[in-house]
Amino acid sequence: MRRKLTKILALACCAALTCLSVSGCANTQEKRTIRIGHNQSTNHPTHIALTAFQDFINEKLGDKYVVEVYPSELLGSQTDMVQLTQTGAIDFCVASNAILETFSKNYEIFNLPYLFASPDAYHHVMDDPEVTGPIFDSTKKAGFTAVTWLDAGTRNFYTINKPIESPADLKGLKIRVQQSPTNIEMMKLLGGSATPMGFGDVYTALQSGIIDGAENNEMALTDNGHGDICKYYSYDMHQMVPDILIGNNAFMEGLSDEDRAVFEEGFRLVNQVEREEWVKAVDNAKDRAANDQNVNFVYPDQKPFVEACKPLHATVLSNNPALQPIYDAIQKYNAEYPAEAE
Repeated sequence: MRRKLTKILALACCAALTCLSVSGCANTQEKRTIRIGHNQSTNHPTHIALTAFQDFINEKLGDKYVVEVYPSELLGSQTDMVQLTQTGAIDFCVASNAILETFSKNYEIFNLPYLFASPDAYHHVMDDPEVTGPIFDSTKKAGFTAVTWLDAGTRNFYTINKPIESPADLKGLKIRVQQSPTNIEMMKLLGGSATPMGFGDVYTALQSGIIDGAENNEMALTDNGHGDICKYYSYDMHQMVPDILIGNNAFMEGLSDEDRAVFEEGFRLVNQVEREEWVKAVDNAKDRAANDQNVNFVYPDQKPFVEACKPLHATVLSNNPALQPIYDAIQKYNAEYPAEAE
């Protein structure tokens, strides 16, 4: 209760600051303030994309709405922000797939290792509303809905002392994974020792030798300094897990048809800008990691990793048969957009 009161007070302060930052409270009271929260820095593709959305809505519907974007967990952790979006205390936030999985088991399909054959297959799946629609709409009863997805790239292993070129190289290594049963089982099948922990604790754990490596996208090397310690980054591409922009149902359903159309155009802009910025950010991270941190990039044969994790696919589908049609649709895209031949 104390934590919730703190968040309410924080939002009240935000409203007061908004009032002070614009010429006169009378003007701002006539407009609906829309608050969007996320956990990334202001340099991250997510923030850049949401700022583009902010500018777009303020330009198109500035007589009705004032959009405010809060980066770096200013409105709380991702879990806090999802709860605030549920209740309507804020209107939108960016949520990880792992958190959304607690509200709908449909989201667990994205945690499957080696679900997508290639980034092209992944992007085509995520752009197909017939595939993603049942997943995105599955949280309506919880009070929120996904309005678009954000590319978070591919997750790969990076280690301190040796490259990961086959599953055998993971044997005996303690690898940090996200706090998810699927990820723990993935490491078990690959022969490593899963060490679940919060992302904020990873740098210290690497530095002290508590863990031998971790798995994430390239930005973890540079933005979080992991490349200062881990000198091998292996492109096994075990996961391509999207981040999701969610919106409060009551707010979305209360929009007029005309305003809703503008917001939908804005959501498409978020997706477009974030994906463009992601490509730039990955290129910059790889360049910095290689030249400033002396990270070695390794490109192992993915097939042994895929074969080792196949039993996990069967287990998840058996436990949640509702995912089978979605899984089958993904396999069609995998066949159309296979991995590039080495």
